[in-house]
Amino acid sequence: MMAAVWVDQIKTRSDYRDDGTENGSQPEGASSSQNTGYDDHLRHRYWHFVMVPFTRDWSPLPSIPTPNAEDRIHLFRAVLASTSEADDLKSYDLTWLLHLVGDIHQPLHVATRVSASQPDGDRNGSRVRLCRAPCTYDLRAFWNTILGPETTVTAAEHLARTLADPPAADATVLDEAIWVQNELEVAKSEVYTSPIGAGAGPFTVTAAYRSRARLVARRQIALAGARLANILNAELK
Repeated sequence: MMAAVWVDQIKTRSDYRDDGTENGSQPEGASSSQNTGYDDHLRHRYWHFVMVPFTRDWSPLPSIPTPNAEDRIHLFRAVLASTSEADDLKSYDLTWLLHLVGDIHQPLHVATRVSASQPDGDRNGSRVRLCRAPCTYDLRAFWNTILGPETTVTAAEHLARTLADPPAADATVLDEAIWVQNELEVAKSEVYTSPIGAGAGPFTVTAAYRSRARLVARRQIALAGARLANILNAELK
């Protein structure tokens, strides 16, 4: 669990730096795809999500930036399964994999809504405000923290003990491309729904929306954990 949060911790470490554009959230250049291990001191913020666009007003859809969480999971799984890659690289890729499997089961790490007012998309909900300026609280932040702020290993263990087991059939689905499509549908049906309307807001979150979001988040976390366990069993034979 401690290794799984390392790739978030490097976002604030001075010996790591952002790359790409859009404050480091948009990949750019060959270094975006490099996989060299711990000697890589780029933060690769864009590895944490996939920007799969959808629209409800028939706006043209932009392309999906790569690399992203989906193709990195695919790559890191292959490295872990390899019999020839160095242990140092496997260690580095494992820390990322532990984190990204969780990230990609949060619907706003997958979906970005495109509209006439936001033709480039809302950047996974980060451009949808939930309160009036100058407040910077946004929809993605809401879903990232719906079960509480990041705290301790003890708190994570307590949460894990209270989660219901996911359906066994769903837990054995290990194709990350299917995960992405499933999360896109969750975003459409559970995230971008009343009181979250069209445009950038601000919107007021209701008690009913918050309660439903908690249920969805608990379900997705349990599913991510089960799938991660199955992936590790499969790739680390």
